[in-house]
Amino acid sequence: MQNPVTGSGGMLIGTVLEVGDESLLGVRVGQRVATLVSLTLTPLHITDDLARWDGRSEQVPAAGHAVLFGRSIAAVLPEDLSDAEALAVLDVCGAPALTARLVARQRCSSVTVLGGAGKSGSLSLAAARRAGAKHLVGVVRDDGERRALLGAGLADAVVVADASDPLALRDALLRVGDPGELTIVCVDAPGCEAGAILATAAGGTIVFFSMATSFSAAALGAEGLAADVTMLIGNGYVPGHADLALDLYRSNPGVRRLFTRRL
Repeated sequence: MQNPVTGSGGMLIGTVLEVGDESLLGVRVGQRVATLVSLTLTPLHITDDLARWDGRSEQVPAAGHAVLFGRSIAAVLPEDLSDAEALAVLDVCGAPALTARLVARQRCSSVTVLGGAGKSGSLSLAAARRAGAKHLVGVVRDDGERRALLGAGLADAVVVADASDPLALRDALLRVGDPGELTIVCVDAPGCEAGAILATAAGGTIVFFSMATSFSAAALGAEGLAADVTMLIGNGYVPGHADLALDLYRSNPGVRRLFTRRL
């Protein structure tokens, strides 16, 4: 279960069949849970050949079983959301949690999110606002996403630009303000490293949540551009990340509209 472009594997939801005597996950037999850990790290045995999947949805119905370990993560599914909603939110819950932490700790006033109309991007914008950021910029790929993000009211400015074209991205962002103190990369496409570097103010921070990121390109690119920026890998886990993401989804109508548009 691996995306050949990004190297990532998504996550699953299912029903707990058995719990080991020494399990630390805090779940019980019969509970419906989300694993919150990549399927690239989850032993998974599928028994129905994905017969119910139409080949088009990013959520794949399947029969089978999986195994979680003591250092895994799992969350009991909320009763007030559909499975599709819960899966969509929990799949990206690490991004808003780390965004909120960085905005609060570094007192970031300006935040730029590449891929702002997507799942992780919209939640990151909402998390940045709640944590105290004053100027939020969302970067999207086309006018349809621009209208959707403007309608959601999550960003102060929305820019249409190709995140893999560094100069075009830089120029588009300069038209709406100075480079941001914090840049969050939520674009699951290769080649966005240099654009993120140019989008970030000197002394600022970049978080690469996209598994399509080339970390050698990011490091060498920052050196080649003489960019004094701190670059972080978004590893998908921050304590309390599931609860934070679900709360943002429940409380923010703009986030819910963008998710409904995708689902």
